[in-house]
Amino acid sequence: MNYFSLNKKAPNTSFEDAVVKGLAPDKGLYFPESITPLSKEFIENIENYSNNEIAFEVIKQFVGDEIPEGELKRIIEETLCFDFPVVPVDENIASLELYHGPTMAFKDVGARFMARCLGYFNSQAKVHEDVTVLVATSGDTGGAVASGFLGVQGVDVVILYPSGKVSDIQEKQLTTLGQNIRALEVTGTFDDCQAMVKKAFLDNELTDHMKLTSANSINIARWLPQMFYFFFAYKQLKDKSKKLVFSVPSGNYGNICAGMMAQRLGLPIHHFVTGTNANKVVPTYLETGKYEPKPSIQTISNAMDVGAPSNFIRIEEIHNNSLEALRANLSGYSYTDEETTAALGHLLKSCEYVAEPHGAIGYLALKNYLKTHSDVQGIFLETAHPVKFLDVLYPGVAETIKIPSQIEAVINLEKVATQISEYDELKAYLKA
Repeated sequence: MNYFSLNKKAPNTSFEDAVVKGLAPDKGLYFPESITPLSKEFIENIENYSNNEIAFEVIKQFVGDEIPEGELKRIIEETLCFDFPVVPVDENIASLELYHGPTMAFKDVGARFMARCLGYFNSQAKVHEDVTVLVATSGDTGGAVASGFLGVQGVDVVILYPSGKVSDIQEKQLTTLGQNIRALEVTGTFDDCQAMVKKAFLDNELTDHMKLTSANSINIARWLPQMFYFFFAYKQLKDKSKKLVFSVPSGNYGNICAGMMAQRLGLPIHHFVTGTNANKVVPTYLETGKYEPKPSIQTISNAMDVGAPSNFIRIEEIHNNSLEALRANLSGYSYTDEETTAALGHLLKSCEYVAEPHGAIGYLALKNYLKTHSDVQGIFLETAHPVKFLDVLYPGVAETIKIPSQIEAVINLEKVATQISEYDELKAYLKA
């Protein structure tokens, strides 16, 4: 499988090269040259396959022969070491819980898969050269990347996060592990962190002397494995006769974009719904036809505080850059913090379900869609464990939550982070 840059000004390249580089030389995001749908027989008999077998069938065309079959199966087995339950919540509504992994966030899948792919490529290199993974986080990416890459030989990880704009637990998960993991606390927003990372990839003084890659969802090895759990959810449905709609709380739009790739592979998904907070660039675009990235706004659903979603260009590519085609496949809604908090209370009181702010927005968006589409089965994605958001949950919810072992392991560790505010400080840190 080869990949091309969505900026269309760089040569096509291999899976390995796309993973190691992260971005194309023209700074475009990589996209697969072709997408071959899976057989209808496989989809119709999906209950007969294990999750590992499903994941292998889903991903193998995108890896090609660059990782041997046995090695790819090992990578998948190590990646998918936890459950992905679909939990009934409300009438025609279920939750796909993606927080049962090591850092209790959906990003564990992509981070673990990418780390193991990069580790394999490093082990096969004739000339060993350390790789620096440079990543910005608005919340859960940092912890997932830190855990996924911890101890991987030949890989250093530098994580940028906005000071005071991630939860205490999220901060502990990315600042306490040590070894090859380093954290930079940035004075500013997630957009500032992401701008610094992008500037570093454009800086020849850095890239000529060190190998930089990204572990945000712009990297294909972080983005594509997120297709897996859409298939896992479909496998668990007892009634597959109803049209299936996924509601995905969205910030950088990598997760919902992976779902659309699963749809292209033949998974019978009828429609997607994106739920956002005050950062509503995409819902506004769907309504007005004007795509206008804006500075991010801080909310209680902090992982979605993104004003310029990187992966939206991939979504446009999937829909042949047609606004009408996109509108036919995607609906978008946005919600205030007050509405999000009220939804958390409703889910607890009326549905006996403990959600977190991002999942609550996914639930609200799905409820909105169902008002005019009552004949569907809806699944909203719960992207992180509620324990990460104790300070913003509906009153009384926090007291009902037991601290999971994954969180207890880091909560009392000492934070180690270097504070920066300008790009020149990041550059100096990387050069040193």
